[in-house]
Amino acid sequence: MTDFVLNAQVRSDLGKGASRRLRRNANLVPAVVYGGDKAPQSISLAANELAKLLENESAFTHVLALNIDGTTESVLIKALQRHPAKGFVMHADFLRVVADHKLTAVVPLHFVNEATSIGVKQQGGEVSHTLAEVEVSCLPKDLPEFIEVDLANVEVGQIVHLSDLKLPQGVELVALAHGNDLPVANIHASRKEEGAAE
Repeated sequence: MTDFVLNAQVRSDLGKGASRRLRRNANLVPAVVYGGDKAPQSISLAANELAKLLENESAFTHVLALNIDGTTESVLIKALQRHPAKGFVMHADFLRVVADHKLTAVVPLHFVNEATSIGVKQQGGEVSHTLAEVEVSCLPKDLPEFIEVDLANVEVGQIVHLSDLKLPQGVELVALAHGNDLPVANIHASRKEEGAAE
């Protein structure tokens, strides 16, 4: 597990104008840290440091060490506001992580054995993904980097649901807890095969 560290400063100059000045003049991203049993705190981070961190997909599913003027907080990235056209981060929300409190986070799905699955290799089907990520609930120490979806034994016409996923110990799917067993992926007959059959 990689350790992600971000440096930040406390921000006292608040409001839209102040945030704009931060981005324009100092190349800083305004952000807020909230949660736990402390009051929300306004901070700012170096834009290039944050951009570098976000290049790594697993930064979104790891507890980060946020170093605010010498005090370290354990946090998760909760939300990012990006510029609609240019894509850079305009504002970030971080959620404080408390070791013995469950948290919810969005974790990416990694699909494996697609090309060699029964439905594709032997039956000429095509895989289609319905979900790319899932919301999980767990303790910070159990937070997975991703959840694997193994398609090796899936045949044409079969659908993989949330309840079919193998979850790491201590990890629950929020949708399942609410009774929603959503489809994750399926293998359907390819258009070419259907055309040939007709």
